[in-house]
Amino acid sequence: MSFDTIIQGGIVITGDGSASFRADVGISAGRITDIADLSDAVPNTAEVIDAAGMIVCPGFIDIHTHSDVTLVDHPGAQSKAYQGVTTEVTGNCGFSPYPSPDGNSGSVREGIGPTLSSTEDWSWTDVSGYSEVVNQNGVSINVAPLVGHSALRIAAGAQNDAPPTPDQLAHMQRSLEIGIEQGAFGMSTGLTLPPSSYATTDELVSLASVMSRFEHAFYATHARVWAGWHVKAVEEAVQIGRSASVPVQFSHIAIVDSRVHGHGEQLVAVIDNARGSGDDVTTDMYPYTAASSGMSQMLPGWVQEGGVSAMLARLRDPATRKKAHESTSKGWFGGLPFVFSTMVIATVASEENAGLVGKSLEEIAADRGVDGVEAMLMLIDEEDNEISKIMHNRVEGDIRFFMEYEHAMIGSDGNAIERTGIWESSMPHPRFYGTFPRVLGKYVRDEPLISLETAVHKMTGMPARRLGLSDRGVLREGAVADVVVFDPATAIDLATFEDPHRYPVGIPHVLVNGEPVIKNGKHTGARPGTVLKRGV
Repeated sequence: MSFDTIIQGGIVITGDGSASFRADVGISAGRITDIADLSDAVPNTAEVIDAAGMIVCPGFIDIHTHSDVTLVDHPGAQSKAYQGVTTEVTGNCGFSPYPSPDGNSGSVREGIGPTLSSTEDWSWTDVSGYSEVVNQNGVSINVAPLVGHSALRIAAGAQNDAPPTPDQLAHMQRSLEIGIEQGAFGMSTGLTLPPSSYATTDELVSLASVMSRFEHAFYATHARVWAGWHVKAVEEAVQIGRSASVPVQFSHIAIVDSRVHGHGEQLVAVIDNARGSGDDVTTDMYPYTAASSGMSQMLPGWVQEGGVSAMLARLRDPATRKKAHESTSKGWFGGLPFVFSTMVIATVASEENAGLVGKSLEEIAADRGVDGVEAMLMLIDEEDNEISKIMHNRVEGDIRFFMEYEHAMIGSDGNAIERTGIWESSMPHPRFYGTFPRVLGKYVRDEPLISLETAVHKMTGMPARRLGLSDRGVLREGAVADVVVFDPATAIDLATFEDPHRYPVGIPHVLVNGEPVIKNGKHTGARPGTVLKRGV
């Protein structure tokens, strides 16, 4: 008996929530072929990984990312591979780099702006084309794409704050159907972010209903994070899923309104009640007290209407700029107060403003002699909207509450990147580099909150079930060999807000489709990943 690889002497956690046990794991032709005592086969096996004292578990599945285009630019996916991530779910928050109207990818890119950066030439127009580019280019980890609602609206010419016309809605429905037929796993929304935010509940039900005849296709929603809407946002998501007869993934559950910090039980009660009624609703979260997004997402919807070019034209017209300042000063997302000391520049496009990275808007405003809102408008204008920020607006108690919630999985809301190109001088959110080891180190070992088996389940079996992947997210004979080997005594994130481009420690081996991507703590350069297809 021989194998391509044996992972020897480790403690196996299968990913389904069950108790760990000691065993060897044998891998052949990219699949797990045996989980047992395989010591007799070691001499005849090409590769033996010594996992003594370490955990052997399924590769982590990041249920919420924005790596659509960064995986083309950075196919090594190093910021995620070093964490043990073997599959990225892309196309979240309504943003996907497809479909494109009439084969014109430029209009989708222009309409979405900096959310999906940074490759200059999108040669694809649909899910199939995107998949072909990624697969031909090669990628170190797997990709599970969603279709973004904002992209659907842009492609249909529905970028204004108005219901789509019947023709526009039909165009969106057909585009979504094609995307699902081409293998996408579902549709996402970003209901605080134009043009997705312009949608009514009825529009979203009509679109989500398209997916009801496709097995495992689901509705993933960045819900309406409006002032006073922390409960209503969950209720709307449940209503859409129930009315459309599709499962719901409530993206990165959190409380950003300081007036209701500590009220997480109100949100999960809605999910629990829905599940008790037979609705398939789950959520995800990330283990940080800060969010990150494009700067323009702080502006009122009417300022952003029509896409980036239209928004910049408004900001460059003195009269409209004044109105935009007045409107923005009332607060973000319907009245949430700005705290400019907590808003820190993460990325810029220009060399002129490179020195602003890491500074707060409060500091920048003081330096320029303007208020925080005007500083924000100035930067969006100067950077042609290619600017993002980190905002510290959450509390640790809520993070711990949502992590402990039994129906919450882990998703980074980050990108797979390397420190090159636009990212060289950036200070992205540390979740790009640290989400999964942070859970293992901080919330399992150092500040115990959940068990190791539960943490692994939240990172593997739970997201695999949501995606309908029966042969990933689990260690069993016959499953695909997406495998992580980590040291439970040392695994931890090192990325910080001040120094975010730091890889974690304690994760020496990561295999994707049976091939080592991380070996002895170093990236191998291998690109064995693939774009997955729903139902396959």
